[in-house]
Amino acid sequence: MSVRPFGDRAFLIELEQRIDLPIIDTARSIADEWERRGLGDTIPAYASVVLEFDPARTSWKDAAVVAEALAAEPPGATAAAAGRLIEIPTIYDGPDLAETAARSGLAVPELVALHSGREYRAFFLGFMPGLAYCGMLDPQIDAPRLAAPRARVPAGTVAVANGQTIVYPVDSPGGWRLIGRTELKTFDPAREPAALIRAGDRLRFVSR
Repeated sequence: MSVRPFGDRAFLIELEQRIDLPIIDTARSIADEWERRGLGDTIPAYASVVLEFDPARTSWKDAAVVAEALAAEPPGATAAAAGRLIEIPTIYDGPDLAETAARSGLAVPELVALHSGREYRAFFLGFMPGLAYCGMLDPQIDAPRLAAPRARVPAGTVAVANGQTIVYPVDSPGGWRLIGRTELKTFDPAREPAALIRAGDRLRFVSR
């Protein structure tokens, strides 16, 4: 684990660089402890966490001491407390559905059953507002990213790539494989909070 400055009011702790649930839980536990101590906001990801602090309240030296201590001895990396269960009503008719099933050696109904047959954890939000990276996919689903991203993917599109699944929160470019769609708004600026899904939440895609 390494600790280094991240701007003038944050530290970056980097863990092992792979997607693995115990590593994700460790990053989350460090973030939770930092926030529990009232030091500032955090941004946990797969294998890293940004720890922010307010220099008017906490000196650089004091923040660095805590960051180093958390990196040296992370809080108990037991699985993060289970978040809310969010059901995503999904119509499986995406333009990449048949190809993704074929490259996985599956019939379309089999792929749909695998995708909708398990719970996913929202690891973290990133890339754009409200986009939750969720995993893990059943390993039978072979879905590398597209070689050339699409210029526009509609909001509400359900997609898979590299062992994970997402719901596009807004119209945007995207290189994931599109397998379905939902009418559920996962991001709405007029709503409080705007993002429906939070890190730690559990998702289940319900076939319609």
